[in-house]
Amino acid sequence: MNYFLTDEQQMIQELAAKIADEKIAPVALEYDEEGKFPHDIVKILADSDLCGVYIPEEYGGLGGGIFEMALVVEQLSRACGGIALSFAGTGLGTFPILLFGSDEQKKKYLPDIASGEKLAAFGLTEANAGSDAAGIQTTAVPDGDDYVLNGTKQWITNGGEADVYSVIALTDKTLGPRGYSAFIVEKGTPGFSFGKKENKMGIRASATVELVFEDCRIPKENLLYKEGMGFVVAMKTLDRTRPGVAAQAVGIAQGAMDAAAKYSRERVQFGSPISSFQAIQHILADMAIQVEASRALVYQTCRFIDSGAKNISKESAMCKVIASDTAMKVTTDAVQVLGGYGYMKEYPVEKMMRDAKITQIYEGTNQIQRNIIAHELIKEYR
Repeated sequence: MNYFLTDEQQMIQELAAKIADEKIAPVALEYDEEGKFPHDIVKILADSDLCGVYIPEEYGGLGGGIFEMALVVEQLSRACGGIALSFAGTGLGTFPILLFGSDEQKKKYLPDIASGEKLAAFGLTEANAGSDAAGIQTTAVPDGDDYVLNGTKQWITNGGEADVYSVIALTDKTLGPRGYSAFIVEKGTPGFSFGKKENKMGIRASATVELVFEDCRIPKENLLYKEGMGFVVAMKTLDRTRPGVAAQAVGIAQGAMDAAAKYSRERVQFGSPISSFQAIQHILADMAIQVEASRALVYQTCRFIDSGAKNISKESAMCKVIASDTAMKVTTDAVQVLGGYGYMKEYPVEKMMRDAKITQIYEGTNQIQRNIIAHELIKEYR
C-alpha cells in the first residue's frame, strides 16, 4: 500500500530496511542466543545518521518526528525486535528531554544522542510501580544545590548501556503523583549503579537492567521542567513513544509473515507446495489483513501526533493495542505454518513469537491501554 511518504521519509525507510536485511538479519539468532547488546549495529545506525531522525536539526538531528522514528523502528524490528530496541529505547529516554528540557539541557544532551555517540534510557518502572505508575518509591531530596536520589528502578531498557537516563522520582511523598519530578542522570554519577540484568524470554539482544540509586547526588539543573511535574513528563512521553512500540510490533509481524509466506512456497507436502492449500492461504490472508490494518493505524497516529494534536492518548493507546495483538497472533500463526520447523531455533519465527509478547506488556499493558481508550471515549460522549 502506498502511504505517500516524502522523499526523505522514503530514504529513511529504505536505509533502515537495508541495514535490517544486510546487517541485522544475519546475526539476529546469534544475538538472541547469547543475549548480547548490539554495539556494532548501533555504530552502523550512527554512521548512517539514523540515530537522530526524530531530533530537531538545531540539535544535530534530521528534524523528523514520531513518524520518522516509527519508520526506522519498524524496519529494524522486521529483522530483530531486540536489536531494534537499542534505537527505540533511546527514543523513550530522549523524549522527556525533547518535550520538557530547557534549551541548555537540550544543547548538552541531544547532539550526542543524535550522533549515536550516546544512548538514552527511561527510568520509571519499579517493583511496585508497573501498571500502577503511582506506586513509585524512589526519592529525590533537595540538599543545597543538589538533589539526592535513593531507590531502585526495574526492567529498564538500555539499562547499563545508556549514558543518559531520564528518571522519575518522588520529591514530595504527601502529594502522590503530583509529588513526582523528572531528572536527567548521567552514567558514572557517584551513587548510581546497575543491578540485575534480566534473563528474558524474548528481545534478548536488548539490555534490561536495574538502576540503583544510593545517595546519588545530581545538580539541580538536571531537574526536567519543574518540581511536581514528573508524572506529566512521564505520561506525555509515553503518549508519544507508544507508537514506537506499535511500530516494533508491526515490524515483527511483517518479518514473521514474510518468513511464513516464503516457507509455504518451498515446503512440499502431498506432492504440492503447502501454499496451494486453502487452509494455509487463509492463514496468510489473515496475516496480511491484520498487518496492513495495524500499519495504517500506526502511521496515521504518528502523523496525527506530529501535526501538533494535543489529545493523543486514545489514538496512541489504540495503535499500540492493535499492533501488539496483531504481532502476537501473526507470529503464533507463522510458527503454525512452519509446523515442526517453526518450533526450532534455527528458523526465525519462534524468536519472533517470543519477541512479540513483550509488545503487549511494556509501556503499559494492553489491558491498561484499553482502560485509557475507554476513558477517553466516554469523555467524548459527555
